[in-house]
Amino acid sequence: MTEANPFLDPVRQAELYGEPSRLAGRSNALMRAKTSGRPVPDTIVQLVRAHHGRADRLGVVLDVGCGRGTSSKTLAELLSPRRVVGLDASAALIGQARARTRRLPGVQVSFLQGDFHDLPLPTASCDLAVAAFCLYHSTRPQAVVGEINRVLGPGGLAVLVTKSLDSYRELDHLVAASGLDPRAEHHESLYISAHSGNLADLAATALDVVNTEDEEHLFTFDGHDHVAEYVATNPKYELAPGLYGNPQAVAAVLHEFLPDRPVTTHSTITYIVARAGGGAA
Repeated sequence: MTEANPFLDPVRQAELYGEPSRLAGRSNALMRAKTSGRPVPDTIVQLVRAHHGRADRLGVVLDVGCGRGTSSKTLAELLSPRRVVGLDASAALIGQARARTRRLPGVQVSFLQGDFHDLPLPTASCDLAVAAFCLYHSTRPQAVVGEINRVLGPGGLAVLVTKSLDSYRELDHLVAASGLDPRAEHHESLYISAHSGNLADLAATALDVVNTEDEEHLFTFDGHDHVAEYVATNPKYELAPGLYGNPQAVAAVLHEFLPDRPVTTHSTITYIVARAGGGAA
């Protein structure tokens, strides 16, 4: 029987993000493989400039699920708001975000550890809220959207970002064919809670959706060693003892059972731009 979706299991979430090097290794491997698709933080900035009436004079910008601070840094550097507040449930990731943004001039950047179902900010206190690649960690993403709506002030804007359900399915096939996880193609998508197919409807439960954009991102891993850097800490896969967190061991299995060749995979990235004050909270 398939285990509970790790992105929706609070115990697994604490395990997955308690050691930042695992997320960093997986993210870095994916970014090295990327061959097409705009950088997500830069695209968020472009959308804000296109749709926010005060993009050049923002007050408080909230980065929900800020992780290691990649988006927080870009928002501070390119939009120059008065203040950027990053929020994440993981203290370890917040530590990395603080280090990444420590020397940014001219913008106050701070980070809070907290629950995105209960944002620790006053009502109507933010001009912009960004929630990129985090809503699928909630079994109640509508509640998070409602909280985003609550903290947005008049004229405030939200940018929500997620992935398609079938993201990286070619890697599922590879992992199954190698025997690393024979059921890899049958596990529930990690993004089941908030994905490209339902994000607009989720946003509309509390916000006024004004723009939706889908963009296909392509990734080519140059061989088994590169794939193993991504697969070794991917929580979707049920790896044998000694393999999880061990790219060298994962690569050895791939080399033993499959010819070594580049692997191309894809993900559809969906951006929702919405204004405050929409439908039912």
